[in-house]
Amino acid sequence: MTAIAAAEVIVTSPGRNFVTLKVTTADGVVGLGDATLNGRELAVAVYLADHVIPLLIGRDAMNTEDTWQYLYRGAYWRRGPVTMAAIAAVDMALWDIKARYAELPLYQLLGGQSRKGALAYGHASGADTEQLFDSIREHLDLGYKAIRVQTGIPGLDSVYGVAASKAGDGERYDYEPARRSASGRALPVEEAWDTRAYLRHVPTVFEAVRNEFGAELPLLHDGHHRMTPREAAHLGKSLEPYDLFWLEDCTPGEDQDALRYVRSQTTTPLAIGEVFNTVYDFQTLITERLIDYVRAAVTHAGGITHLKKIADFASIYGIKTGFHGPTDVSPVGQAAHLHLDLALHNFGIQEYMRHSDETLEVFRTSLTFEDGLLHPGEQIGLGVTIDADEARKHSYEPAYLPVNRLLDGTAHDW
Repeated sequence: MTAIAAAEVIVTSPGRNFVTLKVTTADGVVGLGDATLNGRELAVAVYLADHVIPLLIGRDAMNTEDTWQYLYRGAYWRRGPVTMAAIAAVDMALWDIKARYAELPLYQLLGGQSRKGALAYGHASGADTEQLFDSIREHLDLGYKAIRVQTGIPGLDSVYGVAASKAGDGERYDYEPARRSASGRALPVEEAWDTRAYLRHVPTVFEAVRNEFGAELPLLHDGHHRMTPREAAHLGKSLEPYDLFWLEDCTPGEDQDALRYVRSQTTTPLAIGEVFNTVYDFQTLITERLIDYVRAAVTHAGGITHLKKIADFASIYGIKTGFHGPTDVSPVGQAAHLHLDLALHNFGIQEYMRHSDETLEVFRTSLTFEDGLLHPGEQIGLGVTIDADEARKHSYEPAYLPVNRLLDGTAHDW
């Protein structure tokens, strides 16, 4: 028996907040798991510290499946982002430990290497077409072979997905800003939204991008849940001439029946699921082939054990993966995605944003990005370590994602 001897929650904020679970066996082998829930980080940290860690001590670290079921079924109150992020952190840490005992990179325990690397897409954005073109060129220069395109909308001051700053190497990464008031309280930024202006403008942007960069470059776009099914169908139809790789989160995906209408109206490929937590959220979408890519995140969907089950279920129906991967997934979660990406037969594409240099001083990772492909590296386990001393230098700072309102003040999906 490989007993779990200790576990601790590490909360650090090297530019943004991360929650990490560190599990240690009686032999001193350490595994890491990502428990970050953007904007609600402390809810998961407390859930782990008060309700999960006491259950782990003395359990066999090798029993990943049994531990997953124990935490999922044993709580009775199932699902939800807090519970599933906590389970995910435990699951990742135990897989990390298992691979460390095996002295293998984790992907070898998941089926081995199905490809030489995971195709990644970058995030290009701009307030206007000139800025957007500059951003696309920057990402192409960085080696990306697929590009997500997000654009400012005339008449709106700020729009989801349009970056506010750049990483040191030129990559834009800060498009999820948080604001603190003068009193020190964290308050969500409130942004205005006009769907009709968006629907008019976005097709003209993709026409310009295709004219400038040609037909071969894979292009993606994120609607971020802001459209009704009819509006989503309209956008999908209007984007068909520009041959998108996918249209993401065109309408709130929890209303799975709504995707039947969208699917019937457009051939633009659809990707959904970054806010989903279990396979049941995908059930209808997969069995009726209403989407083309599952977008779940290892951190929010129960870890490696459950995300692999979602991917395997999707594969039966010819649906591929496109795991959620911006910088609100820590380097630990990022590595877990890459090991799955390498092993899964139905891999599609991987979202990738390079973490800030500050973050990468806390989390040391072995991943590589070359010629548009990501690889988790050949270090044993996940290939990530955490510098606890460096982590302690960065105290938690309350932060929230923005809130969207229609022009008349009605709260709307951001």
